[in-house]
Amino acid sequence: MASLPNSKTVTYEEWLRMPEVSDAIEEVVNGEIRIMAAPSWKHSEIVDNLSYLIASQVDRRKVKVKASLFNLIIRRQPLTAREPDLAVFHANTIVEQDGRIHSAPQLIVEVLSPANTRRERQEKLEDYASLGVPEVWVMAPEGRTVEVLYLEEGQLRRHAILADGVLKPRHFPDVQINIAEIWPD
Repeated sequence: MASLPNSKTVTYEEWLRMPEVSDAIEEVVNGEIRIMAAPSWKHSEIVDNLSYLIASQVDRRKVKVKASLFNLIIRRQPLTAREPDLAVFHANTIVEQDGRIHSAPQLIVEVLSPANTRRERQEKLEDYASLGVPEVWVMAPEGRTVEVLYLEEGQLRRHAILADGVLKPRHFPDVQINIAEIWPD
């Protein structure tokens, strides 16, 4: 496991010098490194299903669907880097620097876990809004619902909570996702 710098928080430059740990999932929030447990099987199945459903409907040279771990830099000072469950980018909008992504995807998907607190969820949504992410889907596996949020006046605001029907991401007009196909059997 990587050791943390002596200070309670880490800077962007310190964080870049830390060794990568292949089995650790981490986010950095206001300079504080947060180690997270691996997602459950059900969580992974939802992300995999959604990734496949989106990727199969887009030109993968023009649209990047990322369900693997990567660092999405929200801000460098104080350092905040998130690990979205799924991010969808127009390829020409991706800004990669230092092996990290420094630009907003057009769609982020987060799958709720029982351990998620309301405060953590709100922090994450505020970070995505500050980066300018125009659309976020929050999947609630227990209720089998999808909350659709759009960026309006600098905040992600609820547009709908759906239990069935079709999801149509605003920035990917050719994509249509039948909600029933997202959930594992």
